[in-house]
Amino acid sequence: MQARVHVSLKPSVLDPQGKTIGHALNELGHRGIVDVRQGKYFDVQVDDSLSEADARQLLETIAHDVLANPVIEEYTVELLSEAKA
Repeated sequence: MQARVHVSLKPSVLDPQGKTIGHALNELGHRGIVDVRQGKYFDVQVDDSLSEADARQLLETIAHDVLANPVIEEYTVELLSEAKA
């Protein structure tokens, strides 16, 4: 089962990299850009023998404990392909 975990800074946390990217885009003539927030994602292959619920719980735990810093970041878990029945 293929999954993706998206991690980004919480809206209340300053994002200097996003600000720099936004500024660069405006300097390159892309004037319609108001704000940019950067983030990252992880593609994770999960054992197909796990149920969808178990896979989601495992990924939520991993995202919270390892992939994200829950103090300043938020995350979402997306299952890209479902478990085999």
